[in-house]
Amino acid sequence: MKQRLKLIAIVIIIACTGVIIGRWSAAQNTDSIYEDLRTFTEVFTTINKNYVDDVNPKEVIRSAIKGMVNSLDPHSAYLTPEAYKEFQTETKGEFGGIGIQIGIKDNALTVIAPIEDTPAWKAGIKAGDKILKIDGQPTKDMNINDAVSKMRGPKGKKVILTIQRDDWKEPRDISIVRDIIKIKSVKYKMIDNEIGYVKLVQFQETTAQDLSNALKSLKESGMTSLILDLRNNPGGLLQSAVDVSEQFLPAKHLVVSIKGKGGEKIDYFTENLRPAYTNIPMVVIVNQGSASASEIVAGALQDWGRAIILGVQTFGKGSVQSLIPLSDGSALKLTTAKYYTPKGRSIHAVGIMPDIIVKLESKNGKEVPVIREKDLEQHMKGEKVEPQEKAPQEVDEKDDNQLQRAVDILKSWKIMEKFKKAA
Repeated sequence: MKQRLKLIAIVIIIACTGVIIGRWSAAQNTDSIYEDLRTFTEVFTTINKNYVDDVNPKEVIRSAIKGMVNSLDPHSAYLTPEAYKEFQTETKGEFGGIGIQIGIKDNALTVIAPIEDTPAWKAGIKAGDKILKIDGQPTKDMNINDAVSKMRGPKGKKVILTIQRDDWKEPRDISIVRDIIKIKSVKYKMIDNEIGYVKLVQFQETTAQDLSNALKSLKESGMTSLILDLRNNPGGLLQSAVDVSEQFLPAKHLVVSIKGKGGEKIDYFTENLRPAYTNIPMVVIVNQGSASASEIVAGALQDWGRAIILGVQTFGKGSVQSLIPLSDGSALKLTTAKYYTPKGRSIHAVGIMPDIIVKLESKNGKEVPVIREKDLEQHMKGEKVEPQEKAPQEVDEKDDNQLQRAVDILKSWKIMEKFKKAA
């Protein structure tokens, strides 16, 4: 009787995730599905009864669910109730940790990009660094969410990362003191008393309003042109990307489309509920750390011819994750759709190609390591990419002078406008 109750309980738990049924229903009949579930139950029962040490049944089941979800793609994840609460806190822009974006490359936990002005950034952690251990615990076969949880913690508490870098002969231990990561999503200043500069660090709940306030302040300071810096911005909330885009595009312009498994399509258009800056000369700077929501904004402005995109090819994360709460307080972060730019481009595993390429800073004759979506383990394959109408202009640079190049373009823009008026 007990074994039968366990069977029923586990079948309910697995069915609630909506993953196995959803993925297998098209390929297997109902009898085959329940046969596989029966095997799962047999394994669980055998472990619980015969394993040499006592096991926590809840932890075993959670581990099984994690493994199931982790087999899908790098961005889907099972969040325990504790991890779900942390995730909700993170979207509000404040959490305890060190401040890095990570992924799995070549079966190793790898830094995609450190977040600016965080403990990891200040400790010298760089894109491409492989994290071999966290506080002495090997990261081999460790999933991303578990790694994130181990690096999170209270302010002032130290964490030691064992790092392997390509130009190091031996791994090194780097001690980092955790802090409250308050991600100020918008930073801005004036350049040469006429060019507004805005850096978006991440797309959070308040980003669009913070951007609106920044643009208003810059305009009052004499801004006549704008640089929007999306470098190393890992993305964030989809709606935030739409709200940011609509400040630079006229009303009723398509920003992004998303398509799910069934082919259903949802279009997101500008509404312009806040003051828009639709005519100001504009350059957007991107790099390999610009991902997800950053690529939505860059892709929309590029497709509408609204801004010059400058820098290097972006990360290439063109998938949408839905957060699905579960009955026990946990949640699934599940990839449910891909997004498309206004011209219908899917840039997943490809990225946004800038109009003007300014190469990354090189060191000792080698280019800085680049991690993109296509490099991650189990990434979803990208779709066929249509050729651009114009080939990008490639600019050789020994140093990362992307910002200066953007300034030069906007100054030239102003001079050309004078020539047009004179003509």
